[in-house]
Amino acid sequence: MRNLSSNVKRITMIGMFSAIAFALVTFGRIPVVLFLKYDPKDIIIALGGFIMGPLASLLISVIVSFIEMITISDTGIIGCIMNILSTCSFACVASIIYYRKKTIKGAIIGLVTGCVAMVIIMIAWNYLITPLYMKIPRQQVAELLIPAFLPFNVLKGGLNAAFTFLLYKPIIGALRKSGLVSTGKGETASSTASEGSKKIGYLGIKIGALLVIAGCIIWILVLRGII
Repeated sequence: MRNLSSNVKRITMIGMFSAIAFALVTFGRIPVVLFLKYDPKDIIIALGGFIMGPLASLLISVIVSFIEMITISDTGIIGCIMNILSTCSFACVASIIYYRKKTIKGAIIGLVTGCVAMVIIMIAWNYLITPLYMKIPRQQVAELLIPAFLPFNVLKGGLNAAFTFLLYKPIIGALRKSGLVSTGKGETASSTASEGSKKIGYLGIKIGALLVIAGCIIWILVLRGII
């Protein structure tokens, strides 16, 4: 009975995270450079992976990408595959590392590694596949890799990582209060001095994440010619 209840909670959270991610795709897209637009769905999918594991990230990514393909996207199956690759290279990689080392350090390493993986995979994907479905010469795409695709994916990764880090703690806290997520096993009280140093370190990382977000926003405004 307990397993059934746990499975129901897991399915409920996957559905909830999928719905939020799709809403962000639909209403939260921000033009960055050329035809490239940033949407925050990867943040929600990464949070799902941090909370429920990398398989949840994969499931949410596939669900959202499929619904996007049949509703609001005009890029068909290639666009769907691109969305899954982009999201999973970030969210699944980050959550795999975090699940092996559930600490602040593990989260940071996971998020940074996810960013790097996403940038590399999407640069390769854009070079190989974009000419096929956009019907433009590969040389033209190659000329856009450094001035357009690279900064876009770096910006996307930076925003995804910073927001995921900032939102994880309040969201996991809210889910625990609601009963959808149980308190992690092995959690013990820390000494006052240790707890104080952890809070100072966490505050410093939060400030760093906010600076990354601010820098990315300024960069987007520059790329769009607003400033």
